[in-house]
Amino acid sequence: MSMKVLPVMGGGWMVGMNITTRLLMLSPSILILAIISTYNVVSLGAKPDRKTDSTNAFVLVWNEACGSIGKSTIYVPKGTYFIGSALKFSGRNCETIFNNMGITLRIEGTLLAPTEYMALGNVTHWISFESVVGVTITGGLLDGQGTSLWACKSNAYGNCPVGTTSLGFTNSENIVINGLRSVNSQLFHVVINGCENVKLQRLKIMAAGKSPNTDGIHVQQSNNVEITHSTIGTGDDCISIGAGTTNLAIHKILCGPGHGISIGSLGKSWDEAGVENVTVTAVVLKGTQNGVRIKSWGRPSNSYVKNVLFKAIKMDVVQNPIIIDQNYCPNNIGCPGQDSGVKISNIAYEDIRGSSATKVAVKFDCSPMYRCTNITMENVRLTYNQDLATSSCNNAGGTALGVIQPTSCIVQTG
Repeated sequence: MSMKVLPVMGGGWMVGMNITTRLLMLSPSILILAIISTYNVVSLGAKPDRKTDSTNAFVLVWNEACGSIGKSTIYVPKGTYFIGSALKFSGRNCETIFNNMGITLRIEGTLLAPTEYMALGNVTHWISFESVVGVTITGGLLDGQGTSLWACKSNAYGNCPVGTTSLGFTNSENIVINGLRSVNSQLFHVVINGCENVKLQRLKIMAAGKSPNTDGIHVQQSNNVEITHSTIGTGDDCISIGAGTTNLAIHKILCGPGHGISIGSLGKSWDEAGVENVTVTAVVLKGTQNGVRIKSWGRPSNSYVKNVLFKAIKMDVVQNPIIIDQNYCPNNIGCPGQDSGVKISNIAYEDIRGSSATKVAVKFDCSPMYRCTNITMENVRLTYNQDLATSSCNNAGGTALGVIQPTSCIVQTG
């Protein structure tokens, strides 16, 4: 059944909303009407004219969708919507048996951030979702307009803010992001923090190769995350994996420009959660600073990295195709003369091929306090200028199987 009017919160009526009703059986003796509602942001005041601030309209439409019965869709038609303030969507009011069935944000237009980087102040996220369940984002373009902040940082003016992440999910579960594009974020493009069961697929993320700290996707303190079939090119890590990440699958990613796919940096603090059960497969890295990297601070820590598989990865003129760096110490502050306490074990590299932009294609610089253990290399073929590359190892042990080029330098332990 379709209708053109909809009762909304507060007892009024909203014109222009489409709803569908159907019977929902909660038990053999209880039937209720489940309503699938669609809310158009234009109906609540959003204007696709690039200049009118539509922030409030998006807040209003979220509140309506959040308070409705059953599943809801927020529809953003074609056009460019200026979002001049931080936009925060909270799920704390979506927690009853009637309205906790999921919200889909279907975007056909563009959301545009302010050009002036100080306009957003010191907020951490331009668009954020907190404590939501069952949210899906499909399509759309987020334009963070970060070039003015990049210029400030590049010119070392000294008073530049850290910057704002374009899209963040915090303490949420059952999240799907499909077909989203994100360009020119001030800082990170997408951050998944403290979440459970997240799928990111068919994303396209782009920023200039020299744009500072514009990581494509950052995951931390999260479990069961999948990132698949996406293209990412930025000035920092294509995908960065932070403390507390478990059960992460990365598959079919095209990365470049950028700093590659990185676990870490870890171990900046003593009591930091570890990273485990990470799988990176069918990835192509083109002209990146690093290929697949594990990085930790050179200082005491209780953290760890274990059970990681890098498989079926192609390197195309990558500066550091395979690297473990446990002596990370920016500006030599807080860590010179110390050893990393991060324990790295059970790391496998299988079917890695392609070309290195530097002579040393494989570098394992592990901690003398906690050696890297159970590293497995199987069928690794990396060249340098169509010639032989080399490898470098410190405090790394494991096994090498099949064809290994450059020749393995890890200490055989199995």
